Amino acid sequence: MTILHISDTHGKHDQLKELPLADILVHSGDFTEDGTEQEVICFLEWFISLPHPQKIIVAGNHDTCLRGESIEGLPDNCHYLDCSSVKINGITFYGVPLFMEDVMEGSMPLKYSEIPDGTDVLITHEPPLGIMDSNGRTGFGSDELLARVLEICPRLHLFGHIHSSTGIHAGKYTAFSNGSVVNENYEICKCGNRLIF
Repeated sequence: MTILHISDTHGKHDQLKELPLADILVHSGDFTEDGTEQEVICFLEWFISLPHPQKIIVAGNHDTCLRGESIEGLPDNCHYLDCSSVKINGITFYGVPLFMEDVMEGSMPLKYSEIPDGTDVLITHEPPLGIMDSNGRTGFGSDELLARVLEICPRLHLFGHIHSSTGIHAGKYTAFSNGSVVNENYEICKCGNRLIF
């Protein structure tokens, strides 16, 4: 199974021409810039139209209008994960969004602690501490998220958020992917990471 992982399109998804094909397309958040409902609709129209057989979305800190909301009317092959999972071809995908209100309220550690055992592919917006989480000066990852990843050892952990740390890192049990497609100046600079499960 092939997975194409993208993140942090920030409303510039139309600039992603000729995305590589894969069995599953995953977007790990920040598909909007200002978090408006209209931006979400525009993104979803594009995302749904893509030829990838299965598609998964998790919200990021820019996608503010989705906090506490569900997305109705998605086609059967498109899945929005909000502390929830979907099983595709026997592989369990679990997604945790990142909303700044949850960070300020201190609820993110609980959300991370509730990531279930048996998760094969973990999708978050925030990176784990120390793994592709740095802008060159500061690490912005979560130590609670790292601790849970080390406990459950998913095969893949897909995230974004830090534009300057895009790429793939092979850990002992888990492969990590920062799928940000924009650089620090919010310019499209790549077409995602292609992984084989």
